Amino acid sequence: MSYRADVLIVGGGIQGCSAALFLARRGADVLLVEKNSVGRHASGVNAGGVRRLLRDPAEVPLSVASMHLWHGIGDLVGADCGFRVSAQVAVAADPAEWATLQARAAKMAALGWTHEELIGPNELYAVLPALAPGCLGGLIAREDGYASPYHTTMAFRAAALRAGAQIREGVRALEFHHAANHWQVASSAGPITARVLVNAGGAWGGAVAAALGEPVPLEPTAPMMMVTAPVPPFCDPVVLGVNRALSFKQAQNGTVLIGGGHLGTPDIVAETSSVDLRKLVASARTVAELFPVMRNAPIVRTWSGIESRLPDGIPVIGPSTTQANAFHAFGFSHHGFQLGPIIGRILSELILDGATDQPLQPFRIDRFQ
Repeated sequence: MSYRADVLIVGGGIQGCSAALFLARRGADVLLVEKNSVGRHASGVNAGGVRRLLRDPAEVPLSVASMHLWHGIGDLVGADCGFRVSAQVAVAADPAEWATLQARAAKMAALGWTHEELIGPNELYAVLPALAPGCLGGLIAREDGYASPYHTTMAFRAAALRAGAQIREGVRALEFHHAANHWQVASSAGPITARVLVNAGGAWGGAVAAALGEPVPLEPTAPMMMVTAPVPPFCDPVVLGVNRALSFKQAQNGTVLIGGGHLGTPDIVAETSSVDLRKLVASARTVAELFPVMRNAPIVRTWSGIESRLPDGIPVIGPSTTQANAFHAFGFSHHGFQLGPIIGRILSELILDGATDQPLQPFRIDRFQ
């Protein structure tokens, strides 16, 4: 078979599905191809944090804009996505971590951002009464929270389909050629012709960029998570570590999801990943130290998913610097889930309007050259 579209999106994670939604709602003829199934990798298996807290300063404007969309997520995609405002709190357990948070708060205030608030021990223990004694304070973003990654990505997929986008799963883009103001893309399902190409390939986005003549030092990674059996409620906010790897939250059903940056082993060729139980033990030990109530909680499941990161820890977003009518959005370095809604809007504006009001200079693909 052969396909034609105004815009071809390669990659069916939340970024690609969000772009498909925003473009289709503005009348573009959109085709999204995904080599596996939508949400198969990073977008469906991450920790689900919806946070502005402790973002790289370059990402903060995008994260703040995306949070406005999250607070209206039901209107945007027709589903609540499991989104819950719970606050996110970074906990300082020792003087070095407290100094780190104080410096962060001062930096954010100097930049004019007010969503991160320094709190002392009294308020910290009011927010987290089960926290181990001796912590010195925290940094809180009160309107942050979490959502269900898989259900969110599926909601964007469904909304994009309702808006008229085409989505083809199990279709792998193989070769890319630009001629006569159109993209000619060879795929496992046949040739595709499109005016505009969007690279939302996640951990495979680097291969697409290289095919366009702009390689980047993208590293595949495999963030690990584990979840416990239900335990009595003791923690409402999402808890982050400061100088230790930790992302921790209790769901409304009582289960506790523990992540935080310890990495398993990705296999980018086989498109699988595996967990490292020794590193998961380190995550469990950190949780038990901060929340003694968790010491006897049984772990019922562990998993990892293939993501990717760039050396400076922020993504590539924006137009290609080597090819006309090509755009990138990949390399979100373990924190792209919350940005999904705004990335779709940004890509639609770049493609249909030629500009966006969001600051994209730090995310240029040629910054590594």
